[in-house]
Amino acid sequence: MVNDRIKALDLEGLISQSVSEVFDTMLSMQVEAADRDSERKLEGNRIVGSVSFAGEVMGNLCIHVGKDFARLMAAAMLEMAVEDVEEEEEVIDVVGEMSNMIGGGLKSRFCDSGMPCELSIPSITDGNDFKVSAMNWEQHESILFRYQEHKALVEIFVRAGN
Repeated sequence: MVNDRIKALDLEGLISQSVSEVFDTMLSMQVEAADRDSERKLEGNRIVGSVSFAGEVMGNLCIHVGKDFARLMAAAMLEMAVEDVEEEEEVIDVVGEMSNMIGGGLKSRFCDSGMPCELSIPSITDGNDFKVSAMNWEQHESILFRYQEHKALVEIFVRAGN
C-alpha cells in the first residue's frame, strides 16, 4: 500500500538532503536545519515557491523565504552583487527554480522508492499576511533552515495518489 511506503520514508531526512544539495550546488550556500524544538514558521514579507507531485504519491512542496534572503539567493545564483539585483522577476524566478530543483530531488527519491510521480511547474506566492495549511494529507513535514541570519522554511505535504 502506497500510504505505508510514504510513512516508511524519512521525509525530513530526504528534504534536508535535497535542500542542502541544491543550496550548496546552485548558490554555494551551506544551510543547516534548525533543531527540532525550534519554532517552525516564517512570518512577514516573504516569497513562497511551490511545486506539486502527481502520480502514486501526491503532494506539494513549498519553500518560504523572506524578501531579503530571496534577493541574496538571486544574487548568488546570478553571480551578481545583491545591490545589482534590481528586477523583482529575477528574484521570483530564482525562488521558483529553487522549489523546482528541491522538488525534483524529492521526485527522484519517490520514484526510486517505487512511487512514480510527475512534478508540476513552480508557482509563486508573494506577500506578508498569509498561511499555507495542510488539509487531507497523510504526512506533513516542516523544516526551518538557516543561512547566516536568514531563514528558509521548507514544507512538504504528501499522500497516496491514484
